[in-house]
Amino acid sequence: METTKKNTINGGEFLIRETEAKDIFIPAEFSEEQRMMAQACQDFIDTEILSKVEEIDSMKDPELVPGILKKAGELGLLGISVPEAYQGLGMSFNTSMLIADIMGAAGSFSTTYGAHTGIGTLPILFYGTEEQKEKYLPKLATGEWAACYCLTEPDAGSDANSGKTKATLTEDGKHYLLNGQKMWISNGGFADLFIVFAKIEDDKNLTAFIIEKDFGGITMNEEEKKMGIKGSSTRQVFFNDCKVPVENMLSDRQNGFKIAVNILNIGRVKLGAGVLGGCRLVLKNALTYSSERKQFGLSINTFGAIKSKLAEMAAKTYVSESLSYRLGQNIEDRIDALIAEGMDVNKAKLKGVEQFAMECAISKIHGSEVLDYVVDQGVQIYGGMGYSADAPMERAYRDARISRIYEGTNEINRMLMVGMLLKRAMKGEINLFDPAKAVSEELTSVPSFETIDTSELFAAEKAVLKKLKKVFLMIGGKAAQSLQAKIEEEQEIMMNLADIMIEIYAVESALLRTEKRVGLKGEEACKQQIAMVQVYLTEAVNKIQSAGKEAIAAFTSGDEQKVMLMGLKRFTKMDPYNTKELRRQIADDMISKGKYAYFE
Repeated sequence: METTKKNTINGGEFLIRETEAKDIFIPAEFSEEQRMMAQACQDFIDTEILSKVEEIDSMKDPELVPGILKKAGELGLLGISVPEAYQGLGMSFNTSMLIADIMGAAGSFSTTYGAHTGIGTLPILFYGTEEQKEKYLPKLATGEWAACYCLTEPDAGSDANSGKTKATLTEDGKHYLLNGQKMWISNGGFADLFIVFAKIEDDKNLTAFIIEKDFGGITMNEEEKKMGIKGSSTRQVFFNDCKVPVENMLSDRQNGFKIAVNILNIGRVKLGAGVLGGCRLVLKNALTYSSERKQFGLSINTFGAIKSKLAEMAAKTYVSESLSYRLGQNIEDRIDALIAEGMDVNKAKLKGVEQFAMECAISKIHGSEVLDYVVDQGVQIYGGMGYSADAPMERAYRDARISRIYEGTNEINRMLMVGMLLKRAMKGEINLFDPAKAVSEELTSVPSFETIDTSELFAAEKAVLKKLKKVFLMIGGKAAQSLQAKIEEEQEIMMNLADIMIEIYAVESALLRTEKRVGLKGEEACKQQIAMVQVYLTEAVNKIQSAGKEAIAAFTSGDEQKVMLMGLKRFTKMDPYNTKELRRQIADDMISKGKYAYFE
């Protein structure tokens, strides 16, 4: 592989390799500088956003959100990933993950922020010429200009490359005339700069352009009426002979689709982190409300049903945190290794993310579905008040739903990640089939009973995790062998396999984070984190068992099916935990502290 870093794992290899706790990053390791940056971001949210959510969502003042964005720029929050040479802060990838995380508590403004700092700025940073970077990045990093990203079209949803917007070279060869329609454009209503994708003449692939609002030929529909994130600008944008200088082509002709794919990978991992602040805010509000709300003369947080919900919300949030920051550091380590080998910095950043594209999809899917779970349970804890627009849960519930659609729907991401894994295996980039063959042979052999030293912390959990990886290898290997090229047509099976992959990565990340945290703080100080791992592992095994059974039944029959179902039963067998007591333990700890205190 390109990198020389000894402990660097490649994308997808978590399925066939064991990772040691010392080799992952956990939030407890954030530096003082990173924590200060996170606090500055939190202070900004508290001061500029949380006190104005009604006003922001009403959109009555068209200058309010652009003004808040400018203030974020003045604080340096828009330039986290932009090098200092272009008036940014030039901070690490995992620091940008941390800020995306904290900004997740900002409601609809988190969309405004993410669209500007991610898909609006990064294409220029990674693909722009030096002249383009010098001209545009300082304006974007400081908030002088706002950016948006114009890819989606009315008839091109998940198939982004099918867009019909056209770019035609003028007779003097100095400009392209752009004509077409884009929709769902975040920040469209006040953007000064547009990253636009179009096809030149009869090209097969898209080309990207940097368009300034003042170029002319740009019109818009009124703001979209949306279910949630109401305070974010979302417009349809029309280009009518928009005159774009040829020097504003971004990267090479027909390289637009590649730009879109790579920027979406970054968007996915940032979204995986970007839901966490929202999860923690909802959990904080639920803890407060359940303490204050009285029924039968008691606070409702004294009831087991409420404690169970609070504990599940915390456990799922903890797991998503774990996988997000593990992944962020893996990407950062890969970037550093590639730079050390002489690769251009921006190319290394793209390659680093591309290597972990599967995990980026996992992060996006897991985080968005955890957020949906958390807000749903938040509404339930509030009861009738949860349905009222006067309480915070109603807004959180509506705002959360878009996360499963952003950056490619979760269904598309599930199929992409499995398809990518199989393609890499076919190319020999990841040795998936030899381990799959070994598991297949194991199915027909006499089971060996491995003795587990239960006195060693997490020995039992690691043994379960090892078997869960065999579930994926057994089913994925057999599906690839039986269905071959047709496997991508079997979308239900692809999604089953994706669900198994997601749960394996999630469990392993939380387990490793907790093991490392125990090494830093001691077992007694980590009792609640250990409990959360055990609660989550129980549910993950059940999910994997269900997805595995469904997949096996979909493409096998007869004796082969019986053997695989027996293998599934063997590989998902584990001693039960008293999850009722574990959840009560988790909830009681949070209730006594008055907060979710695991982000450390």
